[in-house]
Amino acid sequence: MLDIITDTLSDSIKLLPFLFLTYLAMEYLEHRAGSRMQHTIQRSGKWGPVIGSVLGAFPQCGFSAAASNLYAGRIITRGTLLSIYLSTSDEMLPVLISENAGIDLILKILGVKIVIGMTAGLLIDYVIARSRRGDGEELQIEHMCEQHHCHCENGIVKSALHHTVEIFLYLLLISFILNTVIAVIGEDFLADLVLNRPVIGELVAGAVGMIPNCAASVVITQLYLKGILRAGAMMSGLLSGAGVGILVLLRVNDRRKENAVIIGLLYASGVLAGLLVELLGIL
Repeated sequence: MLDIITDTLSDSIKLLPFLFLTYLAMEYLEHRAGSRMQHTIQRSGKWGPVIGSVLGAFPQCGFSAAASNLYAGRIITRGTLLSIYLSTSDEMLPVLISENAGIDLILKILGVKIVIGMTAGLLIDYVIARSRRGDGEELQIEHMCEQHHCHCENGIVKSALHHTVEIFLYLLLISFILNTVIAVIGEDFLADLVLNRPVIGELVAGAVGMIPNCAASVVITQLYLKGILRAGAMMSGLLSGAGVGILVLLRVNDRRKENAVIIGLLYASGVLAGLLVELLGIL
């Protein structure tokens, strides 16, 4: 147990500077371009899923939440909303960077998420009648950040520190649990469990990804990097994870049946895309 604790602390502490620098860059990007990106998506029209999938891949506070508000006001289409949900990376990117995953792998994962989000969004807007546009409240990214505890009002350094500490604690806990389980039952045995089996792995990972908490994306990314989760299951979980977007949608959009359809489409798209990634060996 002492070795497990020591290894966990050692591995996690090494990630701190990388996490902080990553979040500092993300906060800078958000403060410089957040509002412009939101206005761009509002004016995207029929190209909403294309623009939404690209902008959604940029890690920034509250973008999926803001998209939920825009959809509730019928300012963007259902396809655009789903494209943003699918391409949103949540805490995946900081974890990959801090773990030195490699730029090729990071760009591949982001590229796959963008393409899947774009394709699914365009298909949804084509098959399902485009949502009727209406006047909605024009929100600011800073307003969404204040609502969802992103601490943007404290400046980029304090905000980056807050995110760094939060994710570091998640990583510490998750790493400790994984290291303990691996030490007890073995990594090979763990890799052969339900999470790493065809189809079942994608179904389970997709469900885990929909948990509206950054811990979900941290767990899925860590399991993949440790070789316990296959690429297809990893993509299913990361695609279905929309951060706090679903929670905001349930709160601001009073059409319950419509919300259920969106959640179902998000889960189905993530699982099907994950299966396709695994089948084609894209990652």
